Amino acid sequence: MHDLVIRGGTIVDGTGSAPFTGDVAIDGDRIVAVGDNLGPAREEIDAAGKIVTPGFVDVHTHYDGQATWDAEMAPSSWHGVTTVIMGNCGVGFAPAKPDRHDWLISLMEGVEDIPGTALAEGMSWDWETFPEYMDALEKLPRTVDVACHVPHGAVRAYVLGDREKPGAIPTDEDVAEMSRIVEEGVRAGALGFSTSRTVLHKSVDGELVPGTTATAEELIAIGRAMGRVGYGVFEMASDLKREWNEFQWMGDLSRETGLPVTFAALQSIAKELPLEEQIDEMRRQNAAGANIVAQIALRGNGVIMAWQGTVHPFRFKPAWNEITDLPWAEQLAKLKDPAFKARMIAEENVWPESDIIDFLKMVALGWPLQFEMDPDFNYEPKMDESIMARAAAAGVGPSEYAYDLLMKDEGRGFIYFPILNYRDGNLDFLEELQAADDTVNSLSDGGAHCGTICDAASPTFMLQHWVRDRARGRIALEHAVKRQCRDTALLYGLDDRGLIAPGYLADLNVIDLGALKLGKPWLAFDLPAGGKRLLQKADGYVATVKSGRVTFRDGEMQGPTPGGVIRGPQRVELAMAAE
Repeated sequence: MHDLVIRGGTIVDGTGSAPFTGDVAIDGDRIVAVGDNLGPAREEIDAAGKIVTPGFVDVHTHYDGQATWDAEMAPSSWHGVTTVIMGNCGVGFAPAKPDRHDWLISLMEGVEDIPGTALAEGMSWDWETFPEYMDALEKLPRTVDVACHVPHGAVRAYVLGDREKPGAIPTDEDVAEMSRIVEEGVRAGALGFSTSRTVLHKSVDGELVPGTTATAEELIAIGRAMGRVGYGVFEMASDLKREWNEFQWMGDLSRETGLPVTFAALQSIAKELPLEEQIDEMRRQNAAGANIVAQIALRGNGVIMAWQGTVHPFRFKPAWNEITDLPWAEQLAKLKDPAFKARMIAEENVWPESDIIDFLKMVALGWPLQFEMDPDFNYEPKMDESIMARAAAAGVGPSEYAYDLLMKDEGRGFIYFPILNYRDGNLDFLEELQAADDTVNSLSDGGAHCGTICDAASPTFMLQHWVRDRARGRIALEHAVKRQCRDTALLYGLDDRGLIAPGYLADLNVIDLGALKLGKPWLAFDLPAGGKRLLQKADGYVATVKSGRVTFRDGEMQGPTPGGVIRGPQRVELAMAAE
């Protein structure tokens, strides 16, 4: 008798092959059979009329702090994700000397918009070295598996100490010590190393993150440390400045070590290279023997703006600054006052000194690119649905329209502002990239940007929008599942998951594709110390199974927490897989 059988579902097995109807039998944490009439089981899930997929593997998250206190791992776990890889973009919490805890928190808060008070309250800091951090992660069971990068920011701070300032130049000895620490971390089980080289990433104090101005020599030396271990992914977010010649050293590093290098490929105001040129440069290096992989997002990377969020269009009005520190109830009372509303709308913005002032002006004045998030919001909105267009149709100014929009539901209205990946006013450019073997679906930022972004729902969006609902350029279900399961797993050497076949890890989703629907985001204040975060659920997830245990039914956590800490590449036993 099997432990669990999922019966009669439409199996989308992760290989990219056509779906087929059948059963999936599970014993312990492994799939043992796929076929028809697989016999009795202690527990069964009726999947008739539903699709059965592998658990989703999300390779770009920032749960580095949350994973130390939260067993549920929401919101990613609500969207069929069973494996997350964190420590991206060069930020994380190990290694960490005791006098650097606050500094690392300020770095994460500035770069990833995770409330510093929540991190300070939630983390125990019962580690110093990276191997000790991985040991600490193992103390808490959770609904998903977690894997790590060794983050450049923490490594630089650990080695340089007070010398770590923007533009700091490490000595040869410093670089050797950083390389040693990265090698130690990878040997302890980290799946790679990450760095950030974009002006959009700053500490809460406005300082560029460590690594932004690192030389190619420093980065290659660190990459060689992974090469000595024999595995690891070098992950990077970068402005790709032409004078940095990033693709050349990425290609050189990949060719020398044989390891993959992956970067965030976006239409971005911060990047000097247009996305098309980014892809062309990558492919030029790959044609010469490199293994560079572009991480692509599946929708516009959009700021969700709200009165209680991190940003909104009235953030730079003097009237707002009068109430910004008041409790929400008092803020709401002022915002409801017609005289206060009229004054704030009429006021001129007062701009701060900033090297991203153009972006800030777009936040406050970008009405043609901002959209109301109504209950049936489409994340590929048309330009005639913008606040500018709707305000004109309503015969009011865009500022007044936006103000009233934010006041909906007792001041809980949302505005969507796709700052990246929406240059053309549509997502057509992603159609070709999703068919490419040198790109991977990514950039959900799960666990991060708590007051501005909620893209952890990317796997749900992929199925709802790209597979089922998009008016043109839809992608096949079997291809979408392969992209989010097997392709992401293989990039990081996780050969034991992302497929529905005997011998593979029993990470699975049962999904009612017809009923699949993203819910409206909401702001919760449930992080430690009352920290806020944007959350979003979805209808249609019948069940999620992690390592053979049912962790979620109909979107609700069931109790089992079989997730663990991944240490190094994971192989599937071929003999078992062949049974």
